[in-house]
Amino acid sequence: MRWMGNRESNNVEDRRGGGSGLIAGGGIGTIIIGLLYILLGGDPAVVVNQVIQQTPQVSTKTTSAEEEKLASFTKVVLAYTEDVWDSIYNERGEIYEAPKLVLFTQQTQSGCGFASDASGPFYCPADKKVYIDLSFFKELSERFNAPGEFAMAYVIAHEVGHHIQQLNGTAAAVQQMKSKLSEKEYNQLSVKLELQADFLAGVWAHHANRLRNILEQGDIEAALNAANAIGDDRLQQQQQGYIVPDAFTHGTSKQRMYWFKKGFETGDPFKGNTFAQNQAE
Repeated sequence: MRWMGNRESNNVEDRRGGGSGLIAGGGIGTIIIGLLYILLGGDPAVVVNQVIQQTPQVSTKTTSAEEEKLASFTKVVLAYTEDVWDSIYNERGEIYEAPKLVLFTQQTQSGCGFASDASGPFYCPADKKVYIDLSFFKELSERFNAPGEFAMAYVIAHEVGHHIQQLNGTAAAVQQMKSKLSEKEYNQLSVKLELQADFLAGVWAHHANRLRNILEQGDIEAALNAANAIGDDRLQQQQQGYIVPDAFTHGTSKQRMYWFKKGFETGDPFKGNTFAQNQAE
């Protein structure tokens, strides 16, 4: 994938580092309220937990050259997503509101709650931010056997796809249905939401290559391999030795590859209606 030397996005919060900075970041108001709570008979553990959850991490860890390269790569890919979605929105006479991307190490606080490196990359609609611990990219290559820069780019573009769904109201519509559906029914909706994000990642790849000529030989295959590697059926088979379709939340390997490829081939964001009957292949 061609990316080195290109613009890095400024919409990045770098929270990487191993330090905790618990009291320093909590603020004097938090400390005073906490002390009053304890003096009135409250549980000190509650105060400690609240401070940990509310406090941003302080970076004390020196990052490696390899990690800095991954950080730079992530920022460039995010910039590519901005270029593409800016262009698509402008064609419709609209303004694209780009998401922030948070780089963190081990754990951080998001608008959707506590996040750790075990969470994997995710998009939080509450604060409109994408969260990534860069160690996931190593896991993608080694644990999931999906190496390659464009495999990583696909993951980032997928999360930005969720941001597009937030902007156009699709994500909110699905969330509103949660209380009205059984777990099985809601999982089916969740699958369709995730497959549409895969489709939008494919749309991004189509336009990014047209605008910036980013693709090299084998890149699309790397993205498809990543989509195949993180399908629900494959992950369940690896983790528990059997498959439970009713528990799927992201789609099968076949489905994820199908929708990414369709997005890439059409380049049309309006041809990814995964919610239509019989459309989630």
